[in-house]
Amino acid sequence: MTAPDPARERSQGSPIRGRGERIFRGLTSGSGLLVVAAVAAIGLFLLVQAVPSLLANNANFFTSPVFDTRDAANLNFGIRDLLVVTLLSSLFALLIAMPVAMGIALFLTQYTPRRISRPFAYIIDLLAAVPSIIYGLWGIAVLAPALLPIAEWLQGNLGWFFLFAPGNLPVLTGTIFTGGVVLAVMILPIITAVTREVFSQTPRFHIEAAQALGATRWEVIRMAVLPYGRSGYIAGSMLGLGRALGETIAVLIVIRAATTPSNFSLFDGGYTFASLIASAASEFSQPLPTGAYIAAGLVLFVLTFVVNAIARVVAGGKVNG
Repeated sequence: MTAPDPARERSQGSPIRGRGERIFRGLTSGSGLLVVAAVAAIGLFLLVQAVPSLLANNANFFTSPVFDTRDAANLNFGIRDLLVVTLLSSLFALLIAMPVAMGIALFLTQYTPRRISRPFAYIIDLLAAVPSIIYGLWGIAVLAPALLPIAEWLQGNLGWFFLFAPGNLPVLTGTIFTGGVVLAVMILPIITAVTREVFSQTPRFHIEAAQALGATRWEVIRMAVLPYGRSGYIAGSMLGLGRALGETIAVLIVIRAATTPSNFSLFDGGYTFASLIASAASEFSQPLPTGAYIAAGLVLFVLTFVVNAIARVVAGGKVNG
């Protein structure tokens, strides 16, 4: 009899180990397929529920600024103003939050020692734990009056530009401008956390190579850190944008309702997709009016997929630069 070859047994694997790997592979594959199936089921549900209302709609769904579902026999609803308010508030928030998040991430990873950066990072992350309703109350009670002089200056000096032109509200508080600043504060922890982690993973030899060439601190960041973390920074920003697009309670509290169509100005009022659905949730008693709001939800659902697809294209589908 020949002695068993341990190397051969390890290469072939034991039956128990092979069975465990197959079970684990099946569980992981099933989990991934379950997520895809859940997303597809949500999209199918929204589509099925929205089609009857869309067929009964008497207005152009994409261009009408009116959203009137009070009479189930005479539906007139469109998403023009919802889309404008949603995109303006979210993109304005992203425009504010992205440079601030990058500055914080670079400060924590490149300029401060670990004993200082870690507690500071915890404080930034705690902003994500604040409930949305608290942000809304803070925005309308504290931030809106504080931003009023800035809004007046922008409208007085840059009112010739459509984004700062007079809006459809008689006041300059409770506008998209105020809501965008509140959203910027809300999405800041998300973008900062992702960007900080990506920047901290920059290969040490990239940094040392730049330093060996005599690069300054800023040149090291520009040549080594930023190229490596570009796609992660974009991905974190898109996560923040997704949060801003779907934010409900804070936006519902901060941005006032408007009775006239949007002027594509930051000083407009109105509803976003999410805030409109939340404001009318208690009236979902009839199928056709309810389907109108589900149709708006379907557009928001598709919009998030478009945002993520754009993010993948911009980031190049890579983990790093």
